[in-house]
Amino acid sequence: MGQSMIDLPSQLLLKLEPWRNAAHWRIAFSGGLDSTVLLHLLATLAKSESLPPLSAVHIHHGLQAVADAWPQHCQSVCDALGVPLLIERVKVQPGASLERAARDARYAVFSSLTQANDLLLTGQHRDDQAETLLFRLLRGAGVRGLSAMPAQRPVGQGTLVRPLLEVSRAELEAYAQAHQLVWIEDPSNQDEQFSRNYLRRQIMPLLTGRWPQAQASMARSAAHLREAQELLDELAQIDLAHAATAHEFEWLGLPSLELAPLAALSIARQRNVISHWLEPFTQLPDSDHWSGWTNMCDAAPDASPIWRLANGELHRSAGRLWWLSGHWLRTPVIGADWQAPASALRLADNGCVMFSGQTPVGPLRIAYRQGGEVMHLADRGHRDLKRLLNERAVPGFVRGRLPLLFRGDELLAVANLPGLDGHVQDGWKLHWLPTDEDQGLS
Repeated sequence: MGQSMIDLPSQLLLKLEPWRNAAHWRIAFSGGLDSTVLLHLLATLAKSESLPPLSAVHIHHGLQAVADAWPQHCQSVCDALGVPLLIERVKVQPGASLERAARDARYAVFSSLTQANDLLLTGQHRDDQAETLLFRLLRGAGVRGLSAMPAQRPVGQGTLVRPLLEVSRAELEAYAQAHQLVWIEDPSNQDEQFSRNYLRRQIMPLLTGRWPQAQASMARSAAHLREAQELLDELAQIDLAHAATAHEFEWLGLPSLELAPLAALSIARQRNVISHWLEPFTQLPDSDHWSGWTNMCDAAPDASPIWRLANGELHRSAGRLWWLSGHWLRTPVIGADWQAPASALRLADNGCVMFSGQTPVGPLRIAYRQGGEVMHLADRGHRDLKRLLNERAVPGFVRGRLPLLFRGDELLAVANLPGLDGHVQDGWKLHWLPTDEDQGLS
């Protein structure tokens, strides 16, 4: 035990070596054992080492009356160590899981505070890692979930680092007692209604009683799983590269993949690459609810299947997959005549349209397809709009929101489709920007 205590500062310094040139090191300081030891270690190291500027942040959730005394405690600890402290009060949204809501509120603050080249340091240790693995195992997590907490990950514009993940709680307690540190014991940590507390207080002692190395072994398993996840991510990148082909509708600005290269993969690889691709956009279903993906692949060639997910929809159209969210899922409403055709016209939930070159004369209006529209083409006579859209393989979800330019009842142009988007002799074209800046990229 004594050995590892002596090593703790140098162990910590070694872990933080890659970030010695960061702009700022900020410690997430709850006042509990883990973050108290981390703060003390870093404040002590800062006396002998040239470290980036050090500060602490305490998040006050206000969930229990006893917590009202904690900001003052944290302030006095930081004052004694000469570390500036920021106290942030948050409102926790009541819901199914209070633990989760409190965590979300905390991390929202952490994200907003962490600027480019900043480091946010948190005190989770090896016992926490083992609990996380066990907790997620009981919830049926996959490889990503079972790789538990990463030692580092992006947060805000900077990086979150957990430098104590290989240190046990016992080692932290020994350090705290040796340096006579005072820390807060959160009474909610005794409440075994919370699954994690139950695991920590009831299950872990049983396991370590029989297998003293249980927590170290579980943390090691989490590390193996993290490596496995990294390999799965690399495989997904390889598979994505084959499916992220160029297409004629890049101007839609939508995430899109070609289906054929994905359909040629094994089912497991399909899931892996689709999960990887969709992860930034939406929560994904658990393994029991992937039938939507099967339907995507199995639907008839002329079908346009849709897979509805938590934050949007995956559409299959024109041989590709398209991720739609935000205003793409709202039916655009059309109304007004185009009074000032020289400038851009904003369309409700559908970006904006504008002309390049001459503006055509006459009372103009923009409308959307109702069905039965016919367009006169100089070289081909009258043609059904439906057929013209089919010839150009326009994705199904775009057809109802493609801006059509009318003069009276005459269909003059279809925005953005070469050969249909204007008049060569008169020298004008109709341009559509599907997402304008005001709507933000959902």
